[in-house]
Amino acid sequence: MRTDTPVTIHRGDYAPLPWTVEAVELRIELDPTATRVSSTLTCVRNPNVEAGPLRLFGESMELVELRIDGLVASTTRITHEHGGLLVQLDGDRAEVSIVTHVDPSSNTTLSGLYMSRGGYFTQCEAEGFRRITYFPDRPDVMSRYRVTITADREACPVLLSNGNLIDSGELDDGRHFAQWEDPFPKPSYLFALVAAKLVCLERKLETMSGREVLLQVWVEEGNLDRTEHAMDSLIRSLRWDEQAFGLELDLDRFMIVAVSDFNMGAMENKGLNIFNAKFVLARPDTATDVDYERIESVVAHEYFHNWTGNRVTCRDWFQLTLKEGLTVFRDQQFSADMLAEAAGEEGAASARAVKRIDDVKVLRTSQFAEDAGPMAHPIRPESYQEINNFYTATVYEKGAEVIRMLHTLLGHEGFRSGIDLYFSYHDGQAVTCDDFVDCMAEATGRDLEQFMLWYSQAGTPIVRANGKWLAGDGIYVLTLSQHLPPTPGQPEKAPQLIPVAVGLIDPDGMDMPLRFEGESHVGGTTRVLELGETEQTWRFVDLPSAPVPSLLRGFSAPVRLELDEDDECLAFRMANDSDPFNRWDAGQRYAERVVLSLAESHEHGKLLEVPAAFLNAVRSTLCDDSLDAAFRAQACALPGETYLLERMRPADPTSLRVAMQAVFAAMGAGLADVWLRTYHDMEVNGAYRYHPGDAGRRALRNLALRYLVAGGVSEGVSRAGTQFEYASNMTECFGALAALVMSGTNEGRDGLEVFYSRYRDDALVMDKWFALQVMAWRRDPSEEAPVLDRVASLLGHDAFSMSNPNKVYALLGSFFRGNPGEFHLPDGSGYAFWADRVIELDRANPQVASRMARTLENWRHFAPHLQDEIRSQLERVASTDGLSPDVSEIVGKALAD
Repeated sequence: MRTDTPVTIHRGDYAPLPWTVEAVELRIELDPTATRVSSTLTCVRNPNVEAGPLRLFGESMELVELRIDGLVASTTRITHEHGGLLVQLDGDRAEVSIVTHVDPSSNTTLSGLYMSRGGYFTQCEAEGFRRITYFPDRPDVMSRYRVTITADREACPVLLSNGNLIDSGELDDGRHFAQWEDPFPKPSYLFALVAAKLVCLERKLETMSGREVLLQVWVEEGNLDRTEHAMDSLIRSLRWDEQAFGLELDLDRFMIVAVSDFNMGAMENKGLNIFNAKFVLARPDTATDVDYERIESVVAHEYFHNWTGNRVTCRDWFQLTLKEGLTVFRDQQFSADMLAEAAGEEGAASARAVKRIDDVKVLRTSQFAEDAGPMAHPIRPESYQEINNFYTATVYEKGAEVIRMLHTLLGHEGFRSGIDLYFSYHDGQAVTCDDFVDCMAEATGRDLEQFMLWYSQAGTPIVRANGKWLAGDGIYVLTLSQHLPPTPGQPEKAPQLIPVAVGLIDPDGMDMPLRFEGESHVGGTTRVLELGETEQTWRFVDLPSAPVPSLLRGFSAPVRLELDEDDECLAFRMANDSDPFNRWDAGQRYAERVVLSLAESHEHGKLLEVPAAFLNAVRSTLCDDSLDAAFRAQACALPGETYLLERMRPADPTSLRVAMQAVFAAMGAGLADVWLRTYHDMEVNGAYRYHPGDAGRRALRNLALRYLVAGGVSEGVSRAGTQFEYASNMTECFGALAALVMSGTNEGRDGLEVFYSRYRDDALVMDKWFALQVMAWRRDPSEEAPVLDRVASLLGHDAFSMSNPNKVYALLGSFFRGNPGEFHLPDGSGYAFWADRVIELDRANPQVASRMARTLENWRHFAPHLQDEIRSQLERVASTDGLSPDVSEIVGKALAD
C-alpha cells in the first residue's frame, strides 16, 4: 500500500523565483548509456523578489559536478531536496556550471532525453528538461540557448537543435559536432535535440517580408516519399498565419522531425518540432483521408504555437490553456478555411460545417464526459498533483471553445485587434490568461469580467429553452435559463456569459427575419443572444406564423441544450434548418432518442423496433442531392457509442450495444435501395488525391457499406469484399474491411489476415490492424469468444510492443475506449485486464499508463452490478506499491467520495 501523499500544487501559491537564467550554454556528448551534459547558466538575481537561493529541479540523472563562478561549490552552498537542489549564490549575477550523466537507452518514460530506433530525441514539456540537467525548469524562466551536440558520426549523422546552425565539424574517434543558437529567449520546456540517421525533404520560400527561409521535414530513410503532404501543410500553415494574423516565421529555418516512439501527437519546440511519425507520414496506399486531415491539422497546430505559445508563453502550468486553447482555435479556423477554399464557393459553407461538426463531436465525447467526472476542472485549473494529467480535453477543446466565444462576442475585427494588442504588449514574455483577456477587453472596450468565469468554473452549463407563441400578436417569446452542475470542489457556480446564436424557421422551412421588441430594424435571420443571468427572456416581433426555433447555431457555446422537441420537429429541422450544424444536430438528437429508447426496451425484455419515421427522416437526408457528400456522411452516421453511454443513466453497455446493432441493421436493411444507389453514385474515379470533395464521397460510400453489411444485405457484403480486394488507396481498402469486421462477418476475419500479409512491415498501418480487431462487434455473444480474448492474445504478437505508445493506444486504448460493449463484460474480466495493463505500463511509462487509467474515471455512471467490479480493480491499482503520481492522481480522484 502506498504511504506517501502526493503533493498538490496550487495556482494561488505561484511566486517568481529569486534567480532567473539569462543565458544557457549546453554541451551534450551523446552516448547510449552515459551521455554527458555540461551546462553553464548565466544567473541573474530578480530585484523584485525577496533574496533566496537558486532553485534547480532535477531527477533521474547523476550529478557529476557543480561550480559557481568557476570554483567547485562547497557542500555548505548546496542543499539537496526531493526533486532538485538549492544553491546559495552571492551578488546579483553568477555563473553556475553543472555536469550530469544521463542514460538515454533506459529511459522508457520518453520524457527528457531518450532513444528510439538508434537515435536520440527529447521531449521536455512539461517537466522533461529536469531529466537532462539541473535547471529552474519552469515556463516563466526564459533564456537564450547555445547548444553544442557531439555524437558518433556513423550512428547519428544528423544533429539538430533549436534555432540556427552556426557551426559544425569533425572530432576525434569518429565523432562530429553541431552548434545551434536560438536568438529568442524560451522556457526550458521548448528545448529540443535530435541526433539520428535521417533524411529530409526541403523547401525554400519567401516570407511576407521577403526573407528566404528553409523548411525541412526529417524522417527515417525509406519514408521520404511520405513527407510531401506534411511539407505542403506546413507551407499552407505559414501562409495562412501571415494572411489571417499578420504573423511571420521568425527563424531562418523551420524543422519537423518524425519519431516512432512519442507519448503525444507532436511538440512545438522552437524551430524544431518533434512529431509522432503518424502525424507526418502519408501516402495514398498507407494513409486514409482522415490521416491526411489530421496531419494537416497537427502540423498547423504546432506551427501556430511559434507565436501563441513560444513567442508569448505561459507564466505557469495553470495557464496551459493560454497557449493550447488559443492554438487549437487557430488550427480549427485554419482547417475550416483550407476545406472551404478547396471546396469552392458553392461548397464552402458545407465544408466549414463538416469541420465544425468534427470538432464538436470530439468535445461532446471527450470533454463533456470529463466535466461530468471526478477529474472535472476549469480550463485554468486551481491545483494539480501531476501536470501531465492536465493535458486534457478541457484545457484544449473547451479552451478553444472559450476562445471561439470571445471571437463571437467581439466579432472578427475586434478579436483581431485584441490579438494584435496581445503581441504588442507581451512578445517575449511569460504571461497569464488574465493578460490575454485584458487585451481583448482593452482593444474593444468590452467588459469581460463575467466572461472570466469560463476560466475558473468547471462543468458543462445546461441551457434550458422554453418558447411561447403569441399568435394574436405575432410574437415569439423565448426564455433561456442556465444551470452549472456541481463539480468536485465547486458545489455552487455563478451564472456565466453564454452567447446563444438563434434563428426561427417558418412552416415552409425558411428563416424568418428577426427583430427584438423595441428595435426599429430587422437584424438578420440569426441573432446572438447574450445569456448572462440565471434566466432571461427575449421577445421576437412581427412574425407571420408560429416559428420552429433553431438554437445554439454553429454550436455557439460549449453547453448542453435542453429543448422540448418531438420527433416531428426534429425531422423538420433535419430537412429544413438553414444552419448546417443544427441540421446535423437535429438528426443526432433524433438518433440518440431512438437508440436509448431501444436500450431501455432491451433492459425490460421488450421487442426492439426502430421507428419508421426515423428511417424516413434519414432517407430524406440521404436522398437530398443538394447536400454535400461529406455533410450527408456526417448527418447519416449514428452518435458514437461512448457518447451515448454518457447520456445513459445508469450506463448499461450491454443493452446499448444490442440497441445500436438493432439500429444499424434496421438502417441497413430498411434503406438498402438508397444505400446501394448512394454507393454507386459516390464512386471516385481516377488516381487518388487528397481533396475534401473526394474525401466526402469516399466517406459516404464507406458509410453505405457499413450499413449494408450491418443490415445483412448480401449485395452490400459482396461490394465490400470487392472494394477491399481491388481498392487503390487505404481509405477505400480500410473502409471496406472495417464494414466487414465491425459487423462480425466471416469475410471480415479473412480480410484481416489478407490485410496483415499486405502491411505487416508497415508499423503505422499495423496500428490500424490492431485497432480494428479490438473494436469489433460480435454478432452472437453466446457463440463467439469475447473480443477480450483477442486483445489478450495480440499482446504477444510480434508486431506489438508495450514500450511503443502508438501500439498501446492502438490496441489497449482502442479496446478500453472504443469498444465498451466488449470491455464492460458483466463478469468484470475486462476490468481485471485493464488493471493488469495499467500497473504494467506504470512501471515503464507513467504518462501512457495514466491515459489508460482514465478509461474508468466515470465508473459511478455505470449500472450497480458493474460499479462493484470496477471499484475493486480501481482499489487494486491504487494499492500498488511504487505507483507513479500520474496514475495515483487519476485513481485517487476516481475513488474519492
